[in-house]
Amino acid sequence: MKKTLGTMAAAAILMASTAVAPALAQTTAPSATPAAPNAQTDTTMPATGNGAVAPATGSSAAGTMGAASTSAAAQDYLTQQTETQVSANDYIGQSIYNGEDKSIGNVNDLILEENGGIVAAVVGVGGFLGIGEKNVAVPMSKINISRDADNNNKVRLTTMETAESLKAAPEFKTLDQQQTDNTTTSSTGGAATTTAPAGGATTPSTTPKP
Repeated sequence: MKKTLGTMAAAAILMASTAVAPALAQTTAPSATPAAPNAQTDTTMPATGNGAVAPATGSSAAGTMGAASTSAAAQDYLTQQTETQVSANDYIGQSIYNGEDKSIGNVNDLILEENGGIVAAVVGVGGFLGIGEKNVAVPMSKINISRDADNNNKVRLTTMETAESLKAAPEFKTLDQQQTDNTTTSSTGGAATTTAPAGGATTPSTTPKP
């Protein structure tokens, strides 16, 4: 009888421990939750298997490409004037001298082609202090330029044209001057008209009688 009671007690304890174990498993919180991935990850690629570092991506790569483009574009710009290059300021306002070393006029402007290159120098001739002066476009092939090394490389313009030939040359006109001339001609052009006197009266003859 005592053996039977001991067996039943052992069975009851086993059943109780079996029932409590799932309850404990359900109520026990996990020790830790997995860490969420960081939203800001490093964009630098890790080293490859052979030890070489993968190329950088993202902003670092864009910065490198931008610097290369800037460097390439900088090569298209001039950084200094060479001895074979002339500034427009070396022409405009300068006197042109003839073969007798006499000034025949001053350069007032330069005419350039849209695709590059200077076509002519506009020279004011035939006047004194601008009074009675006219502009003549002298082709660049007729103008020589030289520099005086002993005088801060000052430019000197010369030509084989004479004052008389330039005075006889046709006057040069800009697009604005041509437009003004055309407007003036249009406003003053046309045949003159006479207005008849009011009331149907006829204009008296002005021819003297014999």
